[in-house]
Amino acid sequence: MTTISPARAELGYRLDDNEGEAFWLLGMLQTIKIGRDDTDGRYGLVEILVPPGVGSPWHVHPEEDEWFYVLDGEVTFWLADTRMSLTAGSFAFGPKGVPHTFYAEADGARALVGFAPMQFEGFQREVGQPAPERVLPPPADGPPDMERLIPIAKRNGFEILGPPGPPPGH
Repeated sequence: MTTISPARAELGYRLDDNEGEAFWLLGMLQTIKIGRDDTDGRYGLVEILVPPGVGSPWHVHPEEDEWFYVLDGEVTFWLADTRMSLTAGSFAFGPKGVPHTFYAEADGARALVGFAPMQFEGFQREVGQPAPERVLPPPADGPPDMERLIPIAKRNGFEILGPPGPPPGH
């Protein structure tokens, strides 16, 4: 695991593809490229590696905008009732206050996910496990424990509305 000095925000910094603080979270490898300490919490950037069929719970950020840029593979992104298929080079924006979710399609995906302000990092740190290597975590034994995740999400600026997968009714 690579950690960076808080002074990097003042001096600027460079990270290689295998650098940044990495976590295994909800079946994904998530690497913090711009952390909340780097920007006084104003924004952040995370690189995610997502296996096929894995994604985030249906959720909403009351104060945090979120955006996605797909680097490899295909991601299905739901923004309220709108389904979007994102392939390499595609971008989607999820404004604060609008429920959304995403999941990787057949071959998995790699994407950049931005946040403004950066509140999500607290959830990563509280729920995620530091990744011992830059690979996907072992498959989970079952679905995420939503009862456990809901209060943690609330403490970290967002509300979980449902399990991973398409939003209710779709």
